[in-house]
Amino acid sequence: MKVFYPFFMLCLLWQGLQAQHKPEQAYQLIKSNNAVQYKNYYLLTLFQQLPELNKMLKENSVLKKIADTKSAQVNEALKTCKADISCYANALKFSTEEITAISQELSNSYKENNELGKLVSNHLIASGCYTLYTNENPKNLLIKAWEQDANALNYTIGVYVAGNKPNYPKIDSISFSLKDKEYAELTAANASLALQGQNELFFEPALNFALVALELNERNDAADYEPMVSGVNQPAISQIKKTDWKKYPYSVILVPGAGPEDKETALSAGGMIRCRLAAIQYLKGQAPFIVVSGGRVHPYKTKFSEAFEMKKFLIETLQIPESAIIMEPHARHTTTNMRNCVRLMFRYGIPVDKPAMVSTVKSQSYYITTVLLERCKKELGYYPYQNGKRLSDTESEFYPNTTSLQIDFDEPLDP
Repeated sequence: MKVFYPFFMLCLLWQGLQAQHKPEQAYQLIKSNNAVQYKNYYLLTLFQQLPELNKMLKENSVLKKIADTKSAQVNEALKTCKADISCYANALKFSTEEITAISQELSNSYKENNELGKLVSNHLIASGCYTLYTNENPKNLLIKAWEQDANALNYTIGVYVAGNKPNYPKIDSISFSLKDKEYAELTAANASLALQGQNELFFEPALNFALVALELNERNDAADYEPMVSGVNQPAISQIKKTDWKKYPYSVILVPGAGPEDKETALSAGGMIRCRLAAIQYLKGQAPFIVVSGGRVHPYKTKFSEAFEMKKFLIETLQIPESAIIMEPHARHTTTNMRNCVRLMFRYGIPVDKPAMVSTVKSQSYYITTVLLERCKKELGYYPYQNGKRLSDTESEFYPNTTSLQIDFDEPLDP
């Protein structure tokens, strides 16, 4: 006997299924002691940090055999690679065949009610870190997340060990010459270190190798100012909990950074002007918070953080209270100024169904409302925001898109 549901009931059922596949604002990320790790490789971090899941993976004979084979490859590389950097890199990276074999075993091991099933429902979906895959069935979502993290490790090793060209070579390239004998020695030592310790999980040698490579390159940018919730953003987070959002037309005022082009200048003239524009809007009562966004970007390997210097300028020069300023010190491009602002709004409990404002110079303001969305789609794979009204030559509205929580596998300095 067929059962026919009224149309409105089907709509409610569909909405319910969609809601199950959305990130949860109350979800707290499970963090390792290394912010670079959990921001780039969240699934692998969960594999380590969730005790019952960790135990399940360690006891899996197929994954253990893959891990043993991988360790043997690295040991062989230590004997034979000598000064060949790519030889070490290839030994630690995951081959296509290895990724496929691990995918197959995770698929075989997955059950809705076992630790892998709980991982998907309680963490992968709720966190939003793999939200581009939430239309997949749960098993496929797990496989997609694994493949993303494996490719992320390969990308990091490719750029920061083997010297591959990153997406933005002028600001993100490797710090070493591949022809330097000392660098070959450092790489061999890193490969050896990757096998030290327990390393009972199949991915740990590659993970350790990638993390140390970033450290050697002085590229732990993703960890800058972390943990921000108990540090630089703690005063604002305390204020968020007391904010009456109905009093303000906008949730936040975003200020995209503008890096100087010399290593001696802490804050560019463009950064100062943008702060002044945003301060005017804040003092008008347009929003209760200013988000200053920008990492250590320009010039190459600068020690100055755009967000930190803008926050300092707002407080010391413009007399804006620290409790009204949220630092976002990781963005390296305008695309991620927008994306990372949305992320912090979501993680900090700021309403994401309310419009926000961008305040910046005229040229960038119009760039954001015209060209940038398609650049975001090309580089990130989605639109992190939707344009609202243009308010002036220097201000415009935007609406957050929580797909911004998706980890970017090929930007290890700001994933």
